[in-house]
Amino acid sequence: MKRSLRYILLTLALLLTIPIGAHEIRPAYLQIVQQSDNQYQILWKVPAMGVMSLKIYPRFEDGFQLNEAGIPRPVSGAMIHNYTLSGNRPLEGSHIEIVNLNKTMVDVLVNITYLNGEKVSLMLHPDAPIALLPGSSSKWQVVQTYTVLGVEHIWFGIDHLLFVLALIIITKGFKKLVTTITAFTLAHSITLSMAVLGLANLPGPPVEAIIALSIVFLALEMTKIHQGKPTLTAQKPWLVAFSFGLLHGFGFAGALTEVGLPQSEIPLALAFFNVGVELGQLAFVLAVLGVLRLLSLKKDWPLAVKNIPAYAIGSIAAFWTIERVVGFFG
Repeated sequence: MKRSLRYILLTLALLLTIPIGAHEIRPAYLQIVQQSDNQYQILWKVPAMGVMSLKIYPRFEDGFQLNEAGIPRPVSGAMIHNYTLSGNRPLEGSHIEIVNLNKTMVDVLVNITYLNGEKVSLMLHPDAPIALLPGSSSKWQVVQTYTVLGVEHIWFGIDHLLFVLALIIITKGFKKLVTTITAFTLAHSITLSMAVLGLANLPGPPVEAIIALSIVFLALEMTKIHQGKPTLTAQKPWLVAFSFGLLHGFGFAGALTEVGLPQSEIPLALAFFNVGVELGQLAFVLAVLGVLRLLSLKKDWPLAVKNIPAYAIGSIAAFWTIERVVGFFG
């Protein structure tokens, strides 16, 4: 009984921390687009809950004037502000600071598009809220920025993590699990690359709805497996992981397309975004396996207890599915 209770508490601890209504928590995002020699258009996207957003904002050096353009508007999980920026000299070579960033746990992705078409991307962190704005990105800067972005995307992409969690619970045997996770990785890497490079594309809202539905499918498979029924996922989890992984790749591509890629380093940025996603995914898999081993959850639990993760995961994913389908008509 004590072990059953411990199992229940672990499941609830893992799943109740998930923001039910949110697809993903992303870093703050500052987009700077040069309009003329010393004129820039600014989009500032800050993580928010409802109308309450983080009290952080960009500050440029003396000689630059930042003016609000329009009323801030809420979007899913964020507040968007628009500004115009003018200066008496080029922005390149000046410093930017994100005020109050050191009081948060949020990173800020800065994306600059210059008149000549060059795109620059860099990441600011709570322990480094000030940065020099370059005229072009160095290879090392691209590697750092897009690796971190990839790790953050998978760690805060709750639906992707729930899918992986369900695969871990279903798949029996370490060797089979390695094959399954590898298949998922290969599949979403293929479609992510194809989508970002413009070789394939699917509309975002249906993809997000089907991703949620894929988690519902795995939750149903879990209940069948616990009842001793043969299922495709139990027999060939790698095939299911690969098939749905293709769709998850389009979901990853949506986030990457939103922030853009440096035009001179597209292959490098794409490769290391993928590396970041895989590093984050690997860390999650190892953490889950460690917890399962630590608490010895491979025991012969009662059927009602075994189904707790399936019902919890399935309920959350079903809510997301309905929410995203309804969003088509919003």
